[in-house]
Amino acid sequence: MVNYMLKITADLENLTNLQPQNGCDDPDFSYFFKLRCGRCGEVTQKETCLTLGESLPIPNSKGTTHLVQKCKFCERDGTVTMIPGQGRPLTQEDSESGKYAPLMLFDCRGYEPVEYSFLGLWKAESLEGTLFENIDLSGGEIADYDEKGECPVMISNLRATFDVTK
Repeated sequence: MVNYMLKITADLENLTNLQPQNGCDDPDFSYFFKLRCGRCGEVTQKETCLTLGESLPIPNSKGTTHLVQKCKFCERDGTVTMIPGQGRPLTQEDSESGKYAPLMLFDCRGYEPVEYSFLGLWKAESLEGTLFENIDLSGGEIADYDEKGECPVMISNLRATFDVTK
């Protein structure tokens, strides 16, 4: 068993608290990423989608998980289980210092997560307190204007990493 923490960062201009629309532990938010087989090293061609709200039984076990998948090349089974309660929003301070914010923890058995995709809806707030919701980051960046704060807001240079944690 290896745990991988998905961490994100971005350049935030006049924004803070970037996170999934209903928070990091939203049961309906979908996490999209590719997987690398722990046996043969093959990377999946398409992104795998996981949500906290959907779980299934682990074969030959009493437990549940969020993904059971067989490698198309070596046919090894693997599972990925999401562990909520570890994530937090990306703040302006994180962005300015180049730090990554933890988003979600994954318990991976037989697979390693790689190449996270920023799909789904996100939210952030301006430094003046204006809430920006339903942000689509699939294009890699967004630009808008904060009427209340009378300043431009922007999210760009999105990056994600999966760090091994204990």
